[in-house]
Amino acid sequence: MFYYLLKYVFLGPLLRLVFRPRIEGLEHIPASGAAIIAGNHLSFSDHFLMPAVLKRRITFLAKAEYFTGPGIRGRLVATFFRSAGQIPVDRSGKEAGQAAIREGLGVLRKDELLGIYPEGTRSHDGRLYKGKVGVAVMALRAQVPVIPCAMIGTFEAQPPGKVVPNIHPVVIRFGKPLDFSRYAGMENEKAILRAITDEIMYAILTLSEQEYVDQYAAVAKAEEAAARSEKERRFPRLPLS
Repeated sequence: MFYYLLKYVFLGPLLRLVFRPRIEGLEHIPASGAAIIAGNHLSFSDHFLMPAVLKRRITFLAKAEYFTGPGIRGRLVATFFRSAGQIPVDRSGKEAGQAAIREGLGVLRKDELLGIYPEGTRSHDGRLYKGKVGVAVMALRAQVPVIPCAMIGTFEAQPPGKVVPNIHPVVIRFGKPLDFSRYAGMENEKAILRAITDEIMYAILTLSEQEYVDQYAAVAKAEEAAARSEKERRFPRLPLS
């Protein structure tokens, strides 16, 4: 109930008014039945904008940190995600990834839409990064199509670290469903999972026209953070007086 109140009464109309998103390819979303919508992830706003434009309910696998944030803001965010039926995902370690897959499959078994960001985290620089293979595992085990989605303009509207969004045009573009039934029964083949994931990421790239980086986003973030730390160590800022 809370999900639909947010969508149609409170948050949805506000998002449409502020961002005025242009929707393309909505006809590719099935009217019924299970499917995975796999998108790029540029902004915190992505979690709200895509559900706001879909007629059907979509459940996202959301990072666990959204449910454990400190302070009043953290509690409000956690309450929102729980009330909207979103699923917390612990992203630390291999077993955590398996738990996320189990949760996602539970959504698909109910013939619902599952939203997932194959990059695993938000892009910190607006580029598209290498996808993780969990999306391929779920597509094969549940035998469902994967619909690529590109969020365009949300990075400029609300880049990482910005709380209040800018007013910036946004495009949400859905592509044709990808059918991987030819790989049925091969969900344990690493090469197959990698090939499927790369095909999904290429479809997202075609829709979004981002620059692609053949590296995991989390690794790129860690390397850049380490480089900044080393630079600050070697060249510390001197006091002004």
